[in-house]
Amino acid sequence: MRAVLDTNILVSGLLRADGPPATVVRQLATQEIQPVVCAAITAEYRAVLSRRKLRLRAADVAELLALIEAQALWVELAPHERPPALPDLADWPFIACALAAACPVITGNLRHFPASLGVRTLTARAWVDGQR
Repeated sequence: MRAVLDTNILVSGLLRADGPPATVVRQLATQEIQPVVCAAITAEYRAVLSRRKLRLRAADVAELLALIEAQALWVELAPHERPPALPDLADWPFIACALAAACPVITGNLRHFPASLGVRTLTARAWVDGQR
């Protein structure tokens, strides 16, 4: 099943080996999730996951990024002159990819993804519970 993964899900999944975000990350490895990405999303993944303050193992980050890039459905986003008003404009590529691929966004911050834009959002817990 396809999904756009918000960066906070990847961070949480790498920081804690248990819990719903970690399950989502494991589902990438078992190909239960096909990640949907664009260049802006992968650039954010790289920038955030490499932050020293997160103290993530470089090998784990490299492995996860390689896995995502190898399995991903890549979406080419057209330039958007005026993205909609969002709590965080950096979330627009995640929304645009989800709309283009007709798939949900899995996130730890539902408030950043207004339902009025037509994108379906799920927490990691809701995603995992829905897979059972």
